[in-house]
Amino acid sequence: MTARALTVGFDLDMTLIDSRPGIREAYLALSAETGTYIDADLAITRLGPPLEEELRNWFPEDRIQEMGDRYREIYPTYAIAPTLAMPGAPEAVAAVRAHGGRAIVVTAKHEPNAKLHLAHLGIEADAVIGWLWAEAKAEALREHDAAVYVGDHTGDVRGARTAGALSVAVATGPCDAAELRAAGADVVLADLTQFPAWLDAYVAGGAA
Repeated sequence: MTARALTVGFDLDMTLIDSRPGIREAYLALSAETGTYIDADLAITRLGPPLEEELRNWFPEDRIQEMGDRYREIYPTYAIAPTLAMPGAPEAVAAVRAHGGRAIVVTAKHEPNAKLHLAHLGIEADAVIGWLWAEAKAEALREHDAAVYVGDHTGDVRGARTAGALSVAVATGPCDAAELRAAGADVVLADLTQFPAWLDAYVAGGAA
């Protein structure tokens, strides 16, 4: 009997990419266009949840959908070029492939914009699934039979656990290592530079 192929899911913002500079520019552009104050420096400290949750801090409820649509429309103009890969991100994806596995991206971000980020940075994923947050990420993780999900937020931990996947957390986003452990992460790494060695040990242990 052939063992199933290893599939590893990755979150996007603050896991694979440092989108803070680009998101800051997009919020500032939306603020200038609408004449509504947005503290962009504060907003980028709490990335992870869906955009609408952040917009509710700055706009009335009856404008949230309109502002979300507009933000996503202007996002490629302002947010793609300034965004950088997180340290170790390309190597982490390559490590999955080196073990004959598939690397997928499961994110709350607008899926077309997620794909633009990856293409700009030359990070190739086997699948990109957007618009999923926290427990809802389990839908895609189950569909793709992901054994591991890597993320930086307690919402990512909940998504992995809901899917029955191993939760590997990186302390590179708004949640520190203690918060990630308290949320139930199975493994906590400082950043993705530690992931290839961890994956080698995981596969060697037969867990894959």
